[in-house]
Amino acid sequence: MAEVKTISEDGFDAVLMIAFGGPEKPEDVRPFLAKVSQGRVPVERLEAVAHHYDLFGGKSPVKQVTSRQADALKATLGDQGMPFVVYVGMRNWHPLLVDTVRQMSRDGVKRAVGLIMSVYQSRSSWAQYQTDVKNVIAEAGADLYVTYTSPLFDHPKFIEAVSNRVKECLEQVSLPDRESAHILFTAHSLPHTDPQVELYARQVDRSVTLVAERLDHVNWQLAYQSRSGRPQDPWLEPDVNDVLRRLGSQGVRHVVAVPIGFVCDNIEVLYDLDIEAMETARQVGITLLRARTVDHDQAFIDALADVVKKVVM
Repeated sequence: MAEVKTISEDGFDAVLMIAFGGPEKPEDVRPFLAKVSQGRVPVERLEAVAHHYDLFGGKSPVKQVTSRQADALKATLGDQGMPFVVYVGMRNWHPLLVDTVRQMSRDGVKRAVGLIMSVYQSRSSWAQYQTDVKNVIAEAGADLYVTYTSPLFDHPKFIEAVSNRVKECLEQVSLPDRESAHILFTAHSLPHTDPQVELYARQVDRSVTLVAERLDHVNWQLAYQSRSGRPQDPWLEPDVNDVLRRLGSQGVRHVVAVPIGFVCDNIEVLYDLDIEAMETARQVGITLLRARTVDHDQAFIDALADVVKKVVM
């Protein structure tokens, strides 16, 4: 087994973009969910989530979007004099991290910049990713060094990208109602047992504050979505649906939901916001507009390129 290190005397050869992954066709859904849950989630809950995928053709857009982001990053880095190959490795579905690392080894890559496609740090979103990379490097017997970028939660270009998405929605609200419209930022909830839950919450709060300041919009709030686990276990709150019900009871009629915690659409965005939260809003008389994720918005890609450059330089 090769020893995993994070520093090398050689220059960087490539970027390793690390993402969660998602099924690409209906027959992938249950094997994917089984890999993600590793037996920790009841079968009935997995079946309910599988049904969410069924509503969208039994597939997730994660691989397609992440590949698009990788292509855009490669082009942007090339324009800046850093002609790196950008590899994509997924934690939970193909291309699996171990297969990507093996390919990098075959290609002669010795030192790579690790780019975790999660804006906020927690055990599940950052620490586990780094552990997985370490393990697959050892499994593949690869002589590969990985140095990770800093997170993007307060990067000006990330804030710009999110702000642009919110503006698109606010412009759909009539001028008389625009000022009173509420911006509802959402991020994935975490259990309080996560050792980095406080760090995660601070980073999310910093992002939404910066976006609200950039937009100079007074009416905004942060909520969390997509919690799982036992109902009696404490998770980050408030839940997005509870907030929508409260806003409806207060007479709010226009809300922009902003999935700031997600860099691309996935089933948790598509189902939990576009279907579940949309239905909650309808029930309480709210017109809910959902802002697009940053996807491959050039401002977001510029942010990715900048954090890569800071590692390389």
